[in-house]
Amino acid sequence: MSERPLARIDGPAPEIVFLHEGLGAATMWRGFPDALCAALGQGGILPDRRGHGTAPPFDDPVRGGHRLDYHEREAEALIALLERERIVRPILFGHSDGGTIALLAAALAPDRIAGCVTEAAHVFVEEVTLAGIRDAVTAYEAPDSRLKAALLRHHGAERADKVFYRWADAWLSPPFAAWNMEHRLPEVRCPVLAIQGLDDEYGTPAQVRAIVDQVAGRSEPLLIENSGHAPHLDSQDAVIDAVRTFAAAL
Repeated sequence: MSERPLARIDGPAPEIVFLHEGLGAATMWRGFPDALCAALGQGGILPDRRGHGTAPPFDDPVRGGHRLDYHEREAEALIALLERERIVRPILFGHSDGGTIALLAAALAPDRIAGCVTEAAHVFVEEVTLAGIRDAVTAYEAPDSRLKAALLRHHGAERADKVFYRWADAWLSPPFAAWNMEHRLPEVRCPVLAIQGLDDEYGTPAQVRAIVDQVAGRSEPLLIENSGHAPHLDSQDAVIDAVRTFAAAL
């Protein structure tokens, strides 16, 4: 997680910590964090993971630098960030990889997290996920790629390729096909709201069922019709309403 000054939304504690997707950055959330924090009357922080956005860069080559345990390492970095920033019992809102990292952080430090909202999180590998990533590689490497242009805009020319290929190479490597973190879910004692769009091109509702069936704390699913991999953008009002109800019960 970033060791530079964090993007913050002013407001009272407990703060909401927004954890971006695998190719994401704090700037890619658009207006959703401000809208959610306003609806809940709470503050928020938007950290960049290392190598993303304005965080310190990776120091390894473009290809071959991926680590298959990166979710676990990022969960450890998140707990360290919370300690460093003296953030007490936040609500974690994690999108895609960020959702997986939120669950692992809650498992790692159950007394530090008030609640987890996961959106399009993965707890095991599905073929639809790998197919979606293969399609992303094709899109990224195409001439005049809109995906590459977006990553250049949010990460800069020196790190866009590293952000993309660390993510894609990890997920598409043969050993990663066996990746599974379901055994950590019973360690998650805080309440969990698991959200997924029914048109998600990277996962199925089986991910949500696995989360809500196996975490130790109170859990609830939210499957949203006509919504893809980013329900906070596709169905912002529905997500905000659900998180407001979830947070009020914490």
